[in-house]
Amino acid sequence: MSMTDEENPAQAVAAKGIRGALARFRVLAYIVGVGLLALVVAMLVKYVGDNAGPMAVVGPAHGFLYAVYLLFAFDLALKARWSVKGTLMVLVAGMIPFLSFVVERKVTHKVRAGEKL
Repeated sequence: MSMTDEENPAQAVAAKGIRGALARFRVLAYIVGVGLLALVVAMLVKYVGDNAGPMAVVGPAHGFLYAVYLLFAFDLALKARWSVKGTLMVLVAGMIPFLSFVVERKVTHKVRAGEKL
């Protein structure tokens, strides 16, 4: 028999905390993923096109957003009680083009299923 939120308020609060942390993580995972792709394009423009302008804007913006991604991912890891290995894998995913999109899907699936990373 399953308990409702009213029967177990502590579990309901914890679940809401995880839901909020997951939502924040998902938004930042997409933003960082798109930002990383923009960074790759800006690097190409800089080194192939000899124009450092886009890199001067995209580089610091991506760096800042990646730092926020790290905070949100770590927050979710603490609330969902991930392993150190799983946490590190998610943190590194924001540095590899396209990987943040893949990891976001995997994390969302596992967190919603109540599984640990």
